[in-house]
Amino acid sequence: MEVEPDLSADELVAPATPWVTIVWNDPVNLMSYVTFVFRQYFGYPKKKAEKLMMEVHEDGRSVVSTGTREEMERDVQAMHEYGLWATMAKDD
Repeated sequence: MEVEPDLSADELVAPATPWVTIVWNDPVNLMSYVTFVFRQYFGYPKKKAEKLMMEVHEDGRSVVSTGTREEMERDVQAMHEYGLWATMAKDD
């Protein structure tokens, strides 16, 4: 007799790939302000916030958070409220 593993409701509906919030480079916001936003909103330590800001500056974009679609919708909205250009995508 086969026994199915115990799965919680969250595991049964969890997406196979999480969603990400991407912050894009823009010609308006100062690097110090972007670092401030990452520290203020996400609670990242200074070193991590600066690393992500440099990715935005040098690579044109940075994945700043991962999670459920709903969480990423909230993060994108928050980035817009801070005046940053952000989008969300399904992480492949």
